[in-house]
Parts: sequence; C-alpha cells; structure tokens
Amino acid sequence: MSPAPLDPVVADVTERVVARSATTRGAYLERIAAAASHRPARDRLGCGNLAHGLAACGAEERALLGESSRAGIAIVTAYNDMLSAHQPFAAYPSQLRRAVASAGGIAQVAGGVPAMCDGITQGHPGMELSLFSRDVVALSTGVALSHDMFDGALLLGVCDKIVPGLLIGALAYGHLPALLVPAGPMPSGLSNAEKSRVRQLHAEGKASREQLLAAEQAAYHAPGTCTFYGTANSNQVLVEAMGLQLPGAGFVNPGTPLRQALTRAAGRRIVALTALGGGETAPLGELVDERALVNAVVALLASGGSTNHTLHLVAIAAAAGVRLEWDDFAALSRRVPLLARIYPNGAADVNDFHAAGGTALLIGQLLEAGLMHRDVRTVMGTGLDAYAQQPALDIDGRLGWEAVEPRPEARWVVRPASDPFAAEGGLRILDGPLGRTVAKVSAVDPAHRRVVAPARVFDDQDALLAAFDAGELDGLDFVAVVRFQGPRANGMPELHKLTPALGVLQDRGQHVAIVTDGRMSGASGKVPAAIHCTPEAFAGGPLARVRNGDLIALDCEAGTLELRGADLTKRPPAARSVAAEPRGGGRELFATLRALAGPADAGASVLGALAGDVEAPPALQAREPLGAAAPA
Repeated sequence: MSPAPLDPVVADVTERVVARSATTRGAYLERIAAAASHRPARDRLGCGNLAHGLAACGAEERALLGESSRAGIAIVTAYNDMLSAHQPFAAYPSQLRRAVASAGGIAQVAGGVPAMCDGITQGHPGMELSLFSRDVVALSTGVALSHDMFDGALLLGVCDKIVPGLLIGALAYGHLPALLVPAGPMPSGLSNAEKSRVRQLHAEGKASREQLLAAEQAAYHAPGTCTFYGTANSNQVLVEAMGLQLPGAGFVNPGTPLRQALTRAAGRRIVALTALGGGETAPLGELVDERALVNAVVALLASGGSTNHTLHLVAIAAAAGVRLEWDDFAALSRRVPLLARIYPNGAADVNDFHAAGGTALLIGQLLEAGLMHRDVRTVMGTGLDAYAQQPALDIDGRLGWEAVEPRPEARWVVRPASDPFAAEGGLRILDGPLGRTVAKVSAVDPAHRRVVAPARVFDDQDALLAAFDAGELDGLDFVAVVRFQGPRANGMPELHKLTPALGVLQDRGQHVAIVTDGRMSGASGKVPAAIHCTPEAFAGGPLARVRNGDLIALDCEAGTLELRGADLTKRPPAARSVAAEPRGGGRELFATLRALAGPADAGASVLGALAGDVEAPPALQAREPLGAAAPA
C-alpha cells in the first residue's frame, strides 16, 4: 500500500507552528550549531579540568577517554529504590557501560535527577512540589551535562515530570545526541477498574482502610511503572512518536530478557549517533522539531493520553525554540480519531495495550491514515516507519523488530484508523468567560459531557472533601469550582483525590463537574473536569470572582465554559486565605519558582520565560498581576 498523503489539518497545524516559531527556533538552532563539534568535547578542556573528569576512572578507561576517537557517553539517571518505576534503573549503569564499551565508547554516570511520585504525594503537601520538580529535573540534567566531557547522553527516566524534565534539560545541550532509556511497566495485578471500585466504596464508608490498602497493594505490587494510562505511560507513547527512544521499548516489563536486550541496544545505539560513531549524527535539538512535536500531540490524542501533556509538550517545545499552543491541540483533536482505550478510558491496562500491538500499531495506523509526519529524523535514522514495529528476540536471543497488524481479538484495546472508538481525539480545549481550560473526554461518557448547574466554590480540595463527608453535596447538581490551585498559587497540584468522591455522586444520578486552575492528572476519570484554567485565580483570573450559586454551563462537546446571569467585572476578586499559603512540607523552598511560574497554556514553567521563549509571568514584568488578587 502506498503511503497516504499528509492530512490537510495536520499539515496546516504544522505550518502554523513553523511560522509562529521562526524566530525562536532559528535562534535555538544557531545556538546548538555553535556548540557542535566533530571532536570530543573534552578536547577543549585544560589538562587540570580533564584530569578531574578522569580521576575516578580505571586506568584503561582513563587512557581510552584521553584519546580523541572514543565517544564519551553521559548517563543521567532518575534511579531511586523507593519508586517502583525507577527501581529497575539500579542495574542499568553497569549494563550500559558494557554495551557502550562494546560499541567503542566509554560511559560515565554524569549525574542523578530527583524522581518523585504523584501517587505517593497525592492529596498531601508534597504534591505542591510535583509540577516544579519537572524544572528541577531539567536543571539537574543541565548540571550533569555541564562538564563538557560528553559526546552523547543516555537519559534514564519514566514517570510524570521526570521524562519532560530530562528532555528540557538535555535540549539545553541540543547539539548532543540523546536517547531515552525506560524501565517498563510492572506486570498486571488487581485490575484498575476493581481498584477504582474499592476506592469509591471507601469514599462512601463502605470499605475499611485495611480493605483499601489491600486493594492498592494488589494493584501496585512490583517493580515497574503503574499499569494505568496516566502521565508516565503517556510519556512512553510520546517519546516513541517523537523518535527519541528505541521502538517499542516503553512497555516491555522489567527484568525480562527482551528488556535487557533493549537496554543493551540503547547503549550501543547512542555511540553510533555521536560525531565519533561513523554514521550520521542525530543531535537531540534537531530531532525535536515542529513535525516531531505535532506527531507527539497526534499520538497523545489518538491514545487518550494524559492532560498533563498539554503542559509538558508546550514546555518541551519551548526548550527547543518551538511555540506550541493549546489551539494546536484543539485543532488536531477535532481531526485525530481515538484509537485506543486504556484505563481510565477503558478496561485494558498498558500490558493489554502492548500485547494488542501497542505503540507500534498505534503509530502504524496513524501513518497509514496520513495523520503523522512520516519523514522525520529519529534515533533510528530517517523516517517514523521503524516505530510501527515491535521488538522481539529470535530463537538465538538476538534483538530485532517485526511489523504488527490489527487483530480482531484485540479490537477492545486498540483499533485501526478506519474503525476508531471515536471520530475525534481524547482532549478538548474549553473557552469562555471563566478562562481557558483543558478537558479529557475520552474517559467521560457522552451523557455526562455537558453539565449546567450552580457553582459550589472551594478554595482547596480538603474543603470539598469535608463537604462531601458531611453530606452537604448529597442530592445536588453542582459544578465544583476548586480555585487557588494554579502554578503561582501553590504549584498546581493534582486533585485526583477528588475523583472517588465526585464519582460517587455522579453514580447516584447527580449531575456534577469540576472546574479548577489545578490539575487532575493523567488518571482523569469519568467525571467531566475543566482543568488548568488560565488565568489562574491567584493572578486575578475569573475563577476568583465566582460565587456559590452562579450558574455554570460546561460543554465538553462544544468546547465552551460559560457563566450565566452574572457579570464578573462588577465583582472584586476573592483573596486566598492566609492560612492556605504554601508552608511546611518543603513548600517554602519553592516560593521563588511559584513567583516566577508562567501560565498553564505556556507550560506552567519557569524555564521558558527565563529563556525568553514565552511571555514572562507577571513577577518578571514591571506590572501588577491581573485584578491584583495576589499579593505583590
């Protein structure tokens, strides 16, 4: 079958991104071109500098790294042994050193980056550090690569903020090739649907803490990533759609022969991508271009992936000088079909998805439909076709890749583009007088995608849960407005802790929804949620003027968020309670990042604004915040 021509909508969005990014992308490419060299970076170091970089090496490695023909490879790792997704990385440096050496290079662990777990911090003070941990990971990656010792980088990370942070940091050294190395998901345990059922029973007081803990531990039970399709697993699909890790590497379980073979192959491949590798170089900053980023958005939409990537992809793009906007997500979402149903958008988990053909089948179908750019550069070479194949070991244990085709028995997990689950993608951008928001609709029943009800206003998630526990929300239709949860207010925590309570009320027949300037995570579920609302309430955004009883109309199909019968311009904005200011639990350490954070639709990042690639937040400008709701 001849390749399909590129879809006109995908082409048009890409052209707009290219035109919008001409100045910033050009400046970025000039910067990394000036840093590039066909000789080892360490040749530029003075003898004392180089001696420090070699001091911990063995005699043989010291001699080899002193040559100008050996590639030096940085390993930047998010290893810790508390988090199941990153615990397998303990064994990776030794495996990668051997693999890199077999290809003629020398690998060193250049640095570690923090890896925090939203699943542990959910609903606790640590969650208010979560989003900014992405920028901390980026800064830590920058520190690791700052020694000018390296010709390429292996980036070890899997979960929510870690992969975006690794990419943002490595893009500052975009003249170097870089390859992401994942660890894979844990084997399936208790089903995600059953875990969710027990959570709702506990929220209703019908299951004890002991029963809830037993269910949670049966679901999260082994090394590897969680098996639902949240941000961590969305990361894996997106980096493959951008061609930044080996094809099919994302969803191979830890500790298996195939996982180990992929890890070794990553070590050998990064050497080949360097200027000393003998072939075509693949600088990371050149690979992450406008087409690669559009491919990532398409894959996100077609798979019903995490809403967090409306922040992360924008921030990653900015790090590469590309101006990606929410309008691009919206335009593509109206054209890209939903091809996968993975929990919370369906019953399957990521292991089911991988067994059904996984990312390879998804990308293959999108390419066949002309919905992705085929002729992009990747770590495998030119063209995305390599990513329409899955890895496998032959009878002698040799790694190879093989094509996958849609299978009738797997249609409950992933479908061909000719027969999708839905004609449009899994995300919507909602606009209206309350601001601009993101909604994940792939997990929401069409019957619940439109809610018109009075507002119930809460200034934090604990107040909503207290009202639920007290029975104050029973029998009511309402739109919960949970405000002062934006990046400048408290770091934009996930509010996923609210999902069981709101789900209980919806199951009772009540019409409920949530509007917030916070996040609801990649596990956003069946309750309609308009999230990432910008401008945020703390910066004087419209949510600061909403009152109990205001009639709100949320329509995920039409993409609208309306306030009926009230004139917000005639109301003063509410101020956040002093008692709600982020203190304790390490939150005071992040006060500077909160003050400098950009808006959600610009990636909620500090780094983009400081680099001049996006509009600076009010704290970096000589003006007061909108509405003066926030303290100066």
